[in-house]
Amino acid sequence: METDFRKNQFTVYRCCKRPEILKCASIVKTGGVIVYPTDTVYGIGCDPYSDEAAERIFQIKGRNKANPLPILASNIQDIEKITLLGENAKRLAMAFWPGALTIISTLTDKRISTNVTAGKTTVGVRVPNNKCAITLLKHCKYLVGTSANNSGEKPCNSISEVILSPLRGFDAILDGGHTKQGESTILDLSGPVPKITREGVISSDAINRVLKRKRADLKSWIII
Repeated sequence: METDFRKNQFTVYRCCKRPEILKCASIVKTGGVIVYPTDTVYGIGCDPYSDEAAERIFQIKGRNKANPLPILASNIQDIEKITLLGENAKRLAMAFWPGALTIISTLTDKRISTNVTAGKTTVGVRVPNNKCAITLLKHCKYLVGTSANNSGEKPCNSISEVILSPLRGFDAILDGGHTKQGESTILDLSGPVPKITREGVISSDAINRVLKRKRADLKSWIII
């Protein structure tokens, strides 16, 4: 159905209808911007190969262009086609994907928009644990995966929160009901010292247990 809210026209689709998920995938592949559910919060995304669509994400969110955008995929094999996952990253991916861990690693697919990477040689990647998002990703393969909110504001856990927020300028919302978790944990494995740049749903203790690091090493993971 077509919805006109505060001069922002967009279409609401439903995760319970597979053809509507496929329509959202088509919107992404033709340069559109959509809001969609993940296992953490609602995300706003686009084709990460499109400079123009990525530029729209920054404008819609009021996001600083120096802050890169993460990319979602439906499986680790597709992730490995765009980024270099080392031994530690693969161990963590096996333990937490699909799930709420974003891993920053070296970018290998140079076709990814520099708007997405903010000109960096690294990129954050994740496989979300959400059936609707996975179905969407199987059809558009990759999707920018930043939270659907104006930068600095509280993330949204339902489409009603998105609609009532100041977020404007996207083309469609994919309604997957209420999401139950907070934001993903962001782990930077691109440098010599692994660092947690945001501790979210997955704790630093859980990460240390997977990698069998000593608790004394905990501080080296966290940027204060």
